[in-house]
Amino acid sequence: MPTSKKKLDDLSISDDRLTELAAMPDEDINTSDIPELTEDFWKNAKVRYPSEGKERLTVRFDEDMVQWFRSQGRGYQAKMNAVLRSFYEAHK
Repeated sequence: MPTSKKKLDDLSISDDRLTELAAMPDEDINTSDIPELTEDFWKNAKVRYPSEGKERLTVRFDEDMVQWFRSQGRGYQAKMNAVLRSFYEAHK
């Protein structure tokens, strides 16, 4: 499949279209052109560490999630921060 460059304005969706899509039942949305995420996708994923200052904070996370991140080894808190940052970047 060839790749083409688009400007950000070309990718914008009107509020009316977003409302229309939000009202559409999931089973009516054609996602056949979106590839499934496989284990290979996550094996090649890279963690981006922000260079900005940090703020000490007390938070509560689900125990199983924390244990999973800890099992990933040294730097698990930075990895948790990177996951939160990617969510933030996608939704800000």
